[in-house]
Amino acid sequence: MSEKQRKLRVVQLLVGESWGGAERFFVKLAGALEKREIDSKIIIKRDAQRAQDLRDLGVEPVELDFQKGIGDILARRALAREVKAFAPDVVVAWMNRAARRMPSGDFVKVGRLGGYYPLKYYKKCDWLIANTPDLERYIKDGGWPADRVRMLTNFGELEPMAPASRASLDTPEDAFVLLSMGRLHDSKGFDTLISAVAKVDGAYLWLAGAGELDATLRQQAEAAGISDRVRFLGWRNDQAALLQGADVCVVPSRHEPLSNVVLEAWSLSCPVVAAASEGPGWLIDHGENGLLSPVDDINALALNIQAMKDAPDDARRLAEGGHAKWQKAFSVDAITNQFIDFFAEISRKSA
Repeated sequence: MSEKQRKLRVVQLLVGESWGGAERFFVKLAGALEKREIDSKIIIKRDAQRAQDLRDLGVEPVELDFQKGIGDILARRALAREVKAFAPDVVVAWMNRAARRMPSGDFVKVGRLGGYYPLKYYKKCDWLIANTPDLERYIKDGGWPADRVRMLTNFGELEPMAPASRASLDTPEDAFVLLSMGRLHDSKGFDTLISAVAKVDGAYLWLAGAGELDATLRQQAEAAGISDRVRFLGWRNDQAALLQGADVCVVPSRHEPLSNVVLEAWSLSCPVVAAASEGPGWLIDHGENGLLSPVDDINALALNIQAMKDAPDDARRLAEGGHAKWQKAFSVDAITNQFIDFFAEISRKSA
C-alpha cells in the first residue's frame, strides 16, 4: 500500500433507516476499513443499535440528532464542525438523506447510491458510486458525467455461527426450510414467495424482516392454509445462524439493485433461489450458482424451490458454485481494496 493510501482520511456519513441492506453494508465496510491503513471517521444519525454494531467492529461513531426542524439545523452545524476538524480527503454520503446534508469544504465529495434514486439529491457531489452495472447505467443515462461514476459493489461476508435452532423456531428438525430476509415491503416480493411456498408440500418458510406489510403477509399465509409452515421472525441480527440453519435462501424481489442476501448466502455456502430482478439477475448464473425465475412468476419460483427440495446433491453443487464466485469477486478483501484504491485515486486527481 502506498504512502498516500496510508495517510488517506475518509469520512462516511449515514442518515438512514434503522434497518436495510445498504445500512448493513455501511456498517460492515466501516469495520473493514477500520482494519486498514487509513484514517476513517464514521458519522451517523443517532441510533443505539447501529452504534453498538459499529462498536462491536471496533469503530466508535459520532452520533448526531438529524431530524426535521431546528434539530436538523443544529445537527448540520455539528456535522460541519466534525468534518472540518477531521480535515478529510474524501467524504462519502450514503444515500439521499446524507447527500442532501453534504457539508462544504476542501475535500472530494462522493455520493453512494444503493438504488435508483433521483440524481437531484446528489448535486453537491463530485463523484457517485453505484453498486451494480445497471445502477451505473442509470446514473449515466440520467446525465451524470460518465467519468465521474464508479461501480463498486458490496462484499457479503458473514462470520459463521452455530445454526439457528429449529426447535426454538417451532420447526421440525427434518423439515425442508426456506429462509428469506428483508424489509416487508412490496418491492421484496414476499407475497409471491408465500404463494409459491403453498405449492411445495412440506416446505417451511422463515421470513426474517419487519415492515408495513407484516399483517398483510400474515393474512395471506393464513388464507393460503400455510400459516402453520410460515414463521415471521421480525428483524434479526443473526443472519449467519439463520442461513446455516436453513436449506435454501430465497430472494423473491421484484426490484433489488444488488442483493446483499445473495452474497451473504454464498459466503456461507447456502444455496440460493431468486427472482431475476436487477441484482440477482446480474449475480446469479442460472444452473451454475443458483436458480432464477422470472419476477412475480409464482409457478416458476415454486418449481425451482421444489427442484432444490427434490435434489439435495444439485443444491449442494449450486451452493459450492456460489461460494466459489463469492471468493473470487465479492470477498471482504477484494471489495475493501477497491474502495481504498478509489479513494486514493480521486484524492490524487483533486490535489
